[in-house]
Amino acid sequence: MIEFTGVSRTFGKKLAVDHLTLKVHSGELFALLGPNGAGKTTTIKMLVGLLRPSAGTIHVCNYDVSKATRETNRRLGYVPDEPYLYDKLTGREFLRFLADMYGLDDSQQAVRIAREIATFELEAFVDDLTESYSHGMKQRTVFAAALLHNPDVLIVDEPMIGLDPHSVRMVKDLLREKATEGVTVFMSTHTLSIAEEVADRIGIVNDGKLVFVGTIDELRDRLTMHEGPLESLYLEFIRGTADEVDTDDTVIEMERPG
Repeated sequence: MIEFTGVSRTFGKKLAVDHLTLKVHSGELFALLGPNGAGKTTTIKMLVGLLRPSAGTIHVCNYDVSKATRETNRRLGYVPDEPYLYDKLTGREFLRFLADMYGLDDSQQAVRIAREIATFELEAFVDDLTESYSHGMKQRTVFAAALLHNPDVLIVDEPMIGLDPHSVRMVKDLLREKATEGVTVFMSTHTLSIAEEVADRIGIVNDGKLVFVGTIDELRDRLTMHEGPLESLYLEFIRGTADEVDTDDTVIEMERPG
């Protein structure tokens, strides 16, 4: 479970995230949407411990991310928007390196690395140096690394960038499968059709503020346009809220559907 409470982050005079309060429940697939520069990646970097909040707290599985970073890292899997690998390692060596960092013993490593190689269809290139990988091959390898330790929470930032249609389908099915298994999935994406297809709830951020949280049907209820794809709903909503960002520090929480 993820909980943001009054979280803000500034860079000099720039307020990138403004009093974010949000709960995401176990087994929920939550998609964070918003324009470029709205604060999505900053939110994710705070969530995984790469940035500290300027104010407020973030809890993952009841651990404060700023105070218990090691404990939260054991429970998190993270797929960044740009996949970073060690060029002079093969994919298999990279997975072993990550497995060592997570404290998996030799028998666990063998089973889980084989599992992720099969899941993400890495066999054809996993023993090549990662410097030779395409973006999509790197992305699939990073996904495999993020799941080696069976995390309770999976954080993915723009997961579909650089993936071919087959890999996109694979990742969408995987995210839904993980949520069904009880994993909390927190996803940032510009690909609204994917959010519409897989997310239980969405959040919309604009100019650093969380301006909507709920289901797509609940978004429709807020708009004059009650039909159409999420892309159309989202664009209407952003246009309508661009000059009306709520300044309240109000807890925004809704029960997970089902």
